Amino acid sequence: MARQKTRIRKAKADPNAMWGGRYSLGPAEIMEKINASIDFDRRLYAQDIAGSMAHADMLVAQGILTAKDGQAIKRGLKQVRSEIESGKFRFSTKLEDIHFNVEARLTALIGSAGGRLHTARSRNDQIALDVRLWLRDTVDRLEAMLRDLQKALIDRAEEYAATIMPGFTHLQTAQPITFGHHLLAYVEMVGRDRSRLRDCRERMNESPLGAAALAGSPHPIDPRKTAKALGFDRPMANSLDAVSDRDYVVEFLGAASLTAVHLSRLAEEIVIWCSAPFRFIALSDAFTTGSSIMPQKRNPDAAELARGKVGRIVGAFVALCTIMKGLPLTYGKDMQEDKEPLFDAADALELCVAAMTGMVRDLKANPERMRAVAAADYSVATDLADWLVRTVGLPFRQAHHVTGTLVGKAAAKGVDLDKLSLAEMQAVEPRITRAVYRVLTVEASVAARKSLGGTAPVNVARAVEEARRRFLGSGR
Repeated sequence: MARQKTRIRKAKADPNAMWGGRYSLGPAEIMEKINASIDFDRRLYAQDIAGSMAHADMLVAQGILTAKDGQAIKRGLKQVRSEIESGKFRFSTKLEDIHFNVEARLTALIGSAGGRLHTARSRNDQIALDVRLWLRDTVDRLEAMLRDLQKALIDRAEEYAATIMPGFTHLQTAQPITFGHHLLAYVEMVGRDRSRLRDCRERMNESPLGAAALAGSPHPIDPRKTAKALGFDRPMANSLDAVSDRDYVVEFLGAASLTAVHLSRLAEEIVIWCSAPFRFIALSDAFTTGSSIMPQKRNPDAAELARGKVGRIVGAFVALCTIMKGLPLTYGKDMQEDKEPLFDAADALELCVAAMTGMVRDLKANPERMRAVAAADYSVATDLADWLVRTVGLPFRQAHHVTGTLVGKAAAKGVDLDKLSLAEMQAVEPRITRAVYRVLTVEASVAARKSLGGTAPVNVARAVEEARRRFLGSGR
């Protein structure tokens, strides 16, 4: 078999290429393809243009640009933005990235003044700025979406504050709880997720603009001015760190991963609760799909997909950690690989939060089925043990042993604990009285658990109001 020769065709020299004059030939096609990022970083156009406008204003204020050039630049940038938003802009992979695409069009529109915009700036600090601006907006949007999820959970917790369901450990029936209490557990998780996002935002809210390629600029720039204009708390203190730092992306992906894990746990429970053996809840057609072959099926696909997307989000976190772990200061082209996993993870997380919020609002509980399962499998056994401690004065370990013996007797007869006769109970522990039957119902079990953070309906009602105050800023 004849060996095939791999040919890498050389692109013709492009007189409009933005590299400068060092290269007599353009890059090979494969180099153009691996080097270009415009296919994914074009979504940074609004941030890139906003940063350029702030930079132009600063250059004019510092006397580095004339007011005339500054006005032309801002006018041209607004037109570029309009062309992109209307779909008329033609992106080019030959121009590599969003920065060169915008600058090339700006120069075509306003002439040589467009080339002056890049004074005292590098693509290194420019991309660091763009991603910070984009991610800051994304964090704000996600934080608001997570607040909406909390509101949905709180509203349903209030509705189901007294609805009894089984609490599980090891996915085995453990003790009766209330559905409202269960939903409020996720309110707390999401509250921590929001807190981590706010922390991430605070640390990322420093402007890298002014670091230029890595060492700063010889021009009399004012990084504080651009930082303030773009809503940052301050400029970054070290130019090397400014262009090489991607901590804020890694931190966001870490926070996003844990948020996705929490969403996945809730999604898993929704899948279980919807299943025929459980039948705790039902979802409408809005969040389920049918089977192509089994007409009776209603599959909780939205929950399953939210559960599945956690792999993409955690994968993005691992990918970026792997990219960054071996990079010396300052910038390496490897860092271009931060954006695709970031964008994908952020998009997936927003979709999952929206889907979970919708499902929480959509779900309908089946209280009768929940109570029936909660009452099975001797879930009030711990209440009996606690009663023996409180009323009879047994040490808990002895009460545990007595209760276990009584559970064994009930299981042998195929009855619940409250169906054992008083004589049968007294045969195991003579000090048991008829008053014990008052604690052997699931209603009594949940009502008794009034300790801080407990599942009693009265607790849940108070916790709902407290959650509204803590997380939503109001009583309703």
